Amino acid sequence: MAGNDWAGSDWNAERAAARIEALRDQPGALLPILHALQEEFGYIDRAAVPLIAAALNLSRAEVHGVISFYHDFREHPPGTHVLKLCRAEACQSMGADALGAKARERLRVGWGETSADGRVTLEPVFCLGLCACAPAAMIDGKVVGGLNEKSLGVLLDKAVRS
Repeated sequence: MAGNDWAGSDWNAERAAARIEALRDQPGALLPILHALQEEFGYIDRAAVPLIAAALNLSRAEVHGVISFYHDFREHPPGTHVLKLCRAEACQSMGADALGAKARERLRVGWGETSADGRVTLEPVFCLGLCACAPAAMIDGKVVGGLNEKSLGVLLDKAVRS
């Protein structure tokens, strides 16, 4: 099982500032900047907020508001593997809530948290487009449909071991 597909380098303010500077003059630059930072570092470090705010003439609250509004932005480094479980209505109707509870229990985490060993980050996602194959998940960018307790266990076993 492959890990995350982002570069995953340690936070570096100089590299972040260069990414921000390269995108700041683009129309609607905030989202492209946030995506670029997350792509480079795997998350958006809190230290990026004042850099972005200054570059775009926004308040820190405005930048933080956008980061916290969108579920795909992380404020902490993710685990080696990221498991996103669908929480949309079709998946809920097919047992996703129970699977989410099992995953949280097994990993001993809440939504958006990473297991103590740093192996797995569990994130909610609100539709993967696999409604006909509900419940669905995504692990390290690969979608999986028709999940049940056993197949979820297999996914978690692989993620924890690799």
